[in-house]
Amino acid sequence: MRRLDMVVLGLLIAGGINWGLWGLFNFNLVEYIIGNQWINSIIYILVGIASIYYIIRWSTFFKALKK
Repeated sequence: MRRLDMVVLGLLIAGGINWGLWGLFNFNLVEYIIGNQWINSIIYILVGIASIYYIIRWSTFFKALKK
């Protein structure tokens, strides 16, 4: 499970950097690196799934702390 958490964290960091560059400079790093529209969509979907996964893991982490 640790490896999955590291992949999710990497996707979230990459997504955050991409959003920051988009907001500051109107520059899409994923589009610049990949260039293929359908692969870009897959990457954005994976970042969205990673966000949902992390929200679920985060809530279970805090439930474990309360016990």
